[in-house]
Amino acid sequence: MSEYDHEPTRGLPGELPEDEHIIWQSAPDWKSLAKGALHIRLTVFYFVAIVLWAIARGDTNTAVAVSVLGTVVVSLFTLFAWGVGRTTVYTLTNKRIVLRVGVALNKCINLPLSEIESANLKMLPEGHGNIVLSLKGMPRLGYLMLWPHARSMRFVRPQPMLRAIPDARNVASLLFKATQKVQPVAPVEVRQERDRNVPWAGVPA
Repeated sequence: MSEYDHEPTRGLPGELPEDEHIIWQSAPDWKSLAKGALHIRLTVFYFVAIVLWAIARGDTNTAVAVSVLGTVVVSLFTLFAWGVGRTTVYTLTNKRIVLRVGVALNKCINLPLSEIESANLKMLPEGHGNIVLSLKGMPRLGYLMLWPHARSMRFVRPQPMLRAIPDARNVASLLFKATQKVQPVAPVEVRQERDRNVPWAGVPA
């Protein structure tokens, strides 16, 4: 038995209306999330650099202390990423996107497709990707309420984000088609690493 057994439909706050159906549902890949959202590789490099600097100075005590601290921090980051991957469910229906998020206290965030202004896809290694959602008007969602499912450093106008999702290119296509049926939508932008734009068949320029 888990804390989500009360959900009438996995990842959703209630039963779907008769005119609504699930198109896609998945969760973040926790390893990709740890590398991207939590910058775990940069964190490891930071602590290793300090340890090497301390060793070069002959300061063994500092090297040991920083090694222990670094191990604890990286372990906590890894555990948090695993928890996010385990508890998060992203759902796309023909009417909305639902984010069931929260490691300690879970909540569901509903994003109607009619309120999506644009969506940008950034591809990551191994077919994973991030989809950033721009909402119309002034979003009422707080950055801390969304994080880590939010675009980094966008505090005034937080942008919800589907992070580290598998088969991201196909998901972006499904989102584009679903939103297009609800409203005219700006094209989904596909970006590879180094922000190099690449053409995507089927998406209008």
